[in-house]
Amino acid sequence: MEDKVKSYVKETLEEIAQAIETGTFGKKTRVGVTTLGSEHGEMEIIRGAELASKRNRHIEVVVIGHNVATDLELIKVNSEEEAHEVMDRMLAEGNLDATVTMHYNFPIGVSTVGRVITPGRGTKMFIANTTGTSHTNRAVAMIKNTISGIAVAKACGIKRPTIGLLNIDGARQVEKALKKLEENGYDIEFVESSRSDGGVVMRGNDLLLGVPNVMTMDSLTGNVMMKVFGAYGSGGNYESIGYGYGPGVGEGYDRIVCIISRASGANVIAGAIGYAAICAYGNLLEKVDDEFYKANLAGLKKIVEDIVAKESKNSDKDEPEVKMPDAKPTSADISGIEILELDDAVASLWKENIYATSGMGCTGPIVMLAEEDVARAREILKDKGYL
Repeated sequence: MEDKVKSYVKETLEEIAQAIETGTFGKKTRVGVTTLGSEHGEMEIIRGAELASKRNRHIEVVVIGHNVATDLELIKVNSEEEAHEVMDRMLAEGNLDATVTMHYNFPIGVSTVGRVITPGRGTKMFIANTTGTSHTNRAVAMIKNTISGIAVAKACGIKRPTIGLLNIDGARQVEKALKKLEENGYDIEFVESSRSDGGVVMRGNDLLLGVPNVMTMDSLTGNVMMKVFGAYGSGGNYESIGYGYGPGVGEGYDRIVCIISRASGANVIAGAIGYAAICAYGNLLEKVDDEFYKANLAGLKKIVEDIVAKESKNSDKDEPEVKMPDAKPTSADISGIEILELDDAVASLWKENIYATSGMGCTGPIVMLAEEDVARAREILKDKGYL
């Protein structure tokens, strides 16, 4: 007991000393950033990390990378894989509040909510979503993207974010589903298009103007939008504006992992670190749980079931269920499979007694599996027409 008291007093005195020195009272938000994999080199990431630290004294940036020159806290690793292992462990142990990284594979059901600065009026807008996938069904994914976007916007201090649906395939179906949720008691505020005909379905003008707080779309479209908004002024190979691709969000997901791309420049990296810190400070995980809880009370699960059932009614109901092989570590992945065929591709491997799971990498859907199974799995997937 005495040791605990001494430890508490020591921590308190250290916090007071730090507060007097920096002018910042209270515990800082610790954000980790991995440096390996950037197309612009590790020092570009370091510049972004140091810029974020200078901009906000409430953020404590932890660098996870090679032995580079920086005054920030540094954790040395030798590879991207090791960096992600360290990052995940520190998040799980509570040593980091959030992280910023590249080329991170989220499970199906988790996708990221990006944030951009729109060129029309210089307003900030959330893009829901930008990497990963919330569901293998496009319409369902966009419905869940909307809920994720609302949760992130609320974590960032917007009490009642406005919603717009980008005019892409499935937008009308998503609009009907969201309005059904609204009828059932889910609190959602739609915004009208800036075009004369109005409506909740947004045009290109609305994108440029940043009309809604949250713009809903599928994640592949969102990924393209992030590239355009981030790099339109640099020629395309250097993302200079914005806040990155944002935190991975999904029902039950238990960590704040924010994504930047290999083309992200220092300013975007600094913005992404600040974005991650705001999400942590704003209790994003609680906001996500609360938002999906309210949506489920309003019938989200039934709406999802109806959409999936309608689109799969012509499938063969008599086909026997495929048994999943015994699980084993999945350190490798295979990309190039259409998102709508991803579950079937995994099932085709199970039939051949190859353990595999579905996921979403930075470039699209992936099948995750053991390294020793890759060659045979590729042959099977090619033979079945998935590759």
